Amino acid sequence: MSDKLEKPIIALTSVHPLREVWSIAWPTVMTMTSYTVMQFVDALMVARVSPLAVAAQGNGGIWSFTPIAFAFGLLTVVNTYVSQNLGANTPQNSPKYAWASFWLSLLIWVVVLLPFAFCLPWLFEYLHSGQAIENVDELVHLESGYAKILLIGAVILMTGKGLHHYFFGMHRPKVVTISALAGNIVNIVANYILIFGEDGLPALGLPGIPGVKPMGLFGAAIGTVLGTLVELAIPAAIFLGPKMNAEFKTRQNWKPSWSPIKDLCKLGWPAALQFGNEIICWSIFMTVLVGKFGAEHMTAGWAVLKFMHLSFMPAVGFSVATTSLVGKYIGAGQPDVAASRARWALGIAMVYMTICALIFFFFRADLISWFVGGKNVTPEQAEMIISIGSKLMICAAIFQTVDAFGIVYTGALRGAGDTVWPGVVTVIYSWSFIVLGGLGMTVVWPELESVGPWIAASVYIILYGITMAWRFESGRWRSIKLLGTAREEAAEIAPIGPGIPAGDATAAVRDIAESMVDASQPKSKD
Repeated sequence: MSDKLEKPIIALTSVHPLREVWSIAWPTVMTMTSYTVMQFVDALMVARVSPLAVAAQGNGGIWSFTPIAFAFGLLTVVNTYVSQNLGANTPQNSPKYAWASFWLSLLIWVVVLLPFAFCLPWLFEYLHSGQAIENVDELVHLESGYAKILLIGAVILMTGKGLHHYFFGMHRPKVVTISALAGNIVNIVANYILIFGEDGLPALGLPGIPGVKPMGLFGAAIGTVLGTLVELAIPAAIFLGPKMNAEFKTRQNWKPSWSPIKDLCKLGWPAALQFGNEIICWSIFMTVLVGKFGAEHMTAGWAVLKFMHLSFMPAVGFSVATTSLVGKYIGAGQPDVAASRARWALGIAMVYMTICALIFFFFRADLISWFVGGKNVTPEQAEMIISIGSKLMICAAIFQTVDAFGIVYTGALRGAGDTVWPGVVTVIYSWSFIVLGGLGMTVVWPELESVGPWIAASVYIILYGITMAWRFESGRWRSIKLLGTAREEAAEIAPIGPGIPAGDATAAVRDIAESMVDASQPKSKD
């Protein structure tokens, strides 16, 4: 029996492209924004502990995420396969990729992440050797403990991301939005309880939790794991629910199968290389090149990166939505529409990131001051962190708009299956500018201190954005074929034009309540 449906799974009405892009993007953007706000509040809580804890959280977080980033690169192409099967009218082929992402995540966790977790103390001791950092032993203890907790819970994180990309590809991102909002609420509440315990935050008039011992930075790590558990539980319940199983046979392909795993690895390895390589470079950048100038420079740098997350993570939401839209329209045999939707998504992201750039520049000192609270910071130390961070915020402001090009166009290329070229470019550019360029700045112009490496990183982001724009607009991706003749067959029966799938904001609530389907999804007519 063929997996191809007799009638198209979706029928779209003619609307303005901006409305279509926004209808797909807003739940994804909200998801990314919610997650970023959660991380930002998490960092602000940690900042109430000490500046050293801020540096430790940043260093521990980025090094724990380094191997996870490679896995995330593989998992992103779940979206590609699912969205192209949706456009080609074969959505029952898609659940096998969600299951493949689960088994792949479990394998990576056992073989890579758990062994790496127990090597972290030696790694941080090596990275900080020779650096002018007071209390370096305490820093290593905090970094490695925080990272170890995150890595132990990483199997939950990776499994959840695989399911998220399945729902993104099915154009049901509200499921992910609801799970992210719920997970973030749990994370923030758990963070407050576990970080401050019975002490609370008397300076802000917030009470403690009787009988709970304050755990500081380690409490923040446990809170993050609890939040990701909720982010997995909600889409998993919907995916395995009776209605979704009846329509798409989501429980059928649960056993490990080499074929879909091979597909994810074959298409996803460049994205894995891109994600993982870039995180390695930024890890070296923050802990070695910036860390060379002391803990205050690391604290200031991580404060700036937290604000950058507020700017580029919503843009990543547009990138994920662009992957889904491009994949769907290519699967339906309409590459011109795919290109149009990518450009509309880019325009929205550019406006948002430009506004962020202006805020970063004009309010830079006030923004950095948010991260210098806590009972263990001296006035001199606070002044130094604000001064350093203000200079770094200028760098961040300069590249914001161009960063939108790199973020959105990378998602568009991924939706088309063009993953090798961006991956190779990322490797070359990131090592050339972030690592070698940053190192060169510390040697040639040491008087610039950590601003030197940040200038080199800014050049990287600007050049990457310009290059991705050139690649997409060149149209090389149009010759890539992932689904064979299914694309041409789908184009004959699927009435896909400028339009949108579900636009009902309550659909996600019904998804959860009914354990499956987006009740607002337009149905095809007989």
